[in-house]
Amino acid sequence: MTVGKDVSGLFPDVLKNMQTDDLEQKKLVYLYLMNYAKTQPELVILAVNTFVKDTDDNNPLIRALAIRTMGCIRVEKIIDYLCEPLRKSLRDDNPYVRKTAAICVAKLYDLNPELATENGFVSALQDMVSDSNPMVVANAITALTEINEASETKDIFIINTPTLTKLLVALNECTEWGRIALLSSLAEYKPMDSREAEHVVERVVPQFQHANGSVVLSAIKVVMIYMRIIKNEEVIRQLVKKLAPPLVTLLSSAPEVQYVALRNINLILQQRPDILQNEMRVFFCKYNDPPYVKLEKLEIMIKLANDRNVDQLLSELKEYASEVDVDFVRKSIRAIGQCAIKIDEASERCINVLLDLINTKVNYVVQEAIVVIKDIFRKYPHKYEGIIPTLCKNLEALDEPEAKASLIWIIGEYAERIENADELILTFLDTFRDENPQVELQLITATVKLFLKKPQSTQNIVQRVLQIATTECDNPDIRDRAYVYWRLLSTDPQAAKAVVLSDKPPISVQSNTVSGPLLEELINNISTLASVYHKPPETFLGKGRFGADAVQRRAIEEQEEASRESPIQAQTKSNIENLLDLDFGDSTSETASPIATTSNSSAPTTNVDDLLDLFGGSSIKSTTGQASSSNHQNNGLSNDLVSLLGVAKIQTGTGRL
Repeated sequence: MTVGKDVSGLFPDVLKNMQTDDLEQKKLVYLYLMNYAKTQPELVILAVNTFVKDTDDNNPLIRALAIRTMGCIRVEKIIDYLCEPLRKSLRDDNPYVRKTAAICVAKLYDLNPELATENGFVSALQDMVSDSNPMVVANAITALTEINEASETKDIFIINTPTLTKLLVALNECTEWGRIALLSSLAEYKPMDSREAEHVVERVVPQFQHANGSVVLSAIKVVMIYMRIIKNEEVIRQLVKKLAPPLVTLLSSAPEVQYVALRNINLILQQRPDILQNEMRVFFCKYNDPPYVKLEKLEIMIKLANDRNVDQLLSELKEYASEVDVDFVRKSIRAIGQCAIKIDEASERCINVLLDLINTKVNYVVQEAIVVIKDIFRKYPHKYEGIIPTLCKNLEALDEPEAKASLIWIIGEYAERIENADELILTFLDTFRDENPQVELQLITATVKLFLKKPQSTQNIVQRVLQIATTECDNPDIRDRAYVYWRLLSTDPQAAKAVVLSDKPPISVQSNTVSGPLLEELINNISTLASVYHKPPETFLGKGRFGADAVQRRAIEEQEEASRESPIQAQTKSNIENLLDLDFGDSTSETASPIATTSNSSAPTTNVDDLLDLFGGSSIKSTTGQASSSNHQNNGLSNDLVSLLGVAKIQTGTGRL
């Protein structure tokens, strides 16, 4: 059974072994019943007498085992037999039996809410919050929380002052699971005033020293929520100091726990940046850290960077740039750029580090450094122009679109300070048609900037670029941008200068990656999946619980639906198709009528004719006529462009433009 084999056929034989005094054998039989009760609902009724008998056994372990098993057998017919044993178990003398029965009430409510309410089980559960045993209290709280979430009124479990006192008393004596349940309930409680919030926080803070990371994060969640209500600034400062050690301790755990802790720390720092301001060294990457941990640490180090620790951080990031993990190296170099943008005083030191990395001549390091330097130029225009010759020396080594686009942007932005800017631009024109669209767009803009700054010597280049972009490029974005620049230059060169050469807004490092309202919600969900995904729970959880039974039923329904559909429709539904590859025609109509085939074959021409009619054009001409018309139109635009800029017209081999 545990290795996945179906042994449901042995159900009658296993039932015969229920009445045994051997506790281990009884556990195995009960485990089998829980697994296969759904497949044999009629035979499960035969086990009821043994269950009821075991709930009266002298051994509390057997009593608890019987009531737990009855609660886990999710068969409607057994519910009627569950009520009386459950009522006795809720009043049992042994706390182990009572805490097991408390969870059983939640399972009964899930199957039949009316039965659980009418028989007083929910009321008994509410009374168990006052139980003398802390584990019973914890399980009662857990069950009430689940029932409250499933209920329509949401008023089954409301924490008041007496209940709050009982929760705080039980908090220090529970197991780790119980503490998590109690802390989660405390996080939902709304204190009446600042004084009550301080009192609760004082009782919760000792949980920071717990060995279980989930308990620590749950306690931190309660403190973070209650700090919004506390008015005393001195108390808040003390709490901020107390929050740092447990967060640092979590980073000495296993990598998986570290990752969860780092994702939560990321959120906490966005709301309270001063919590870990002196703990930069804790986040330095170790050689054996997994990649996902290293990347999270990098992000947090940028958040903690300031003018006091930036030198230490830069030396660490420079070391990371010599690692073998290419992705990590790229992120480290980007982090250097973020330090330069975030801390003005450190920008020159960051530039020096980047130049040292460029001198290593490692291809991907050089390219990433150029991308980063482009952002630094955006932040500090006309401040570090002296390094441009060094960047241009590495022109031949660039093969990545983003690096090429960044260097082209630098050449266009500082064209008046680069003597051979036109020659550098020309090196890209030979391969213009083969470049990535990102590079092509940047090349068009840089060429126009170059022309506006040096009109006498670069008019041939700008005409060539715009002509290639408008006549030979299939990408509409590139064509449109070229037409916009061409029309702008032809109409009003001064307006073109004002638009193209305008001051760029400075960039900055975004300290908060999550918006304010969403951050508040995620802080409320610290130590849950929401804080790891950085998404609210409703984006990845359905409404209500969706258990294994429901998943299995849904899978069977989908298979039945797919079998009723045609094979083509089923394949289309199971495979994600290209959304742009849409076919609005009906395949059956095409095969049924030859007329439909004929009309479809003429459709492209008709569609193009309609498109040209919208722009005042006629239907499609021959290839020769179209090419000559296009050349004539481009020559006319060139005449307008050159005459308006007041430069001499260009002589060509075929005539005057």
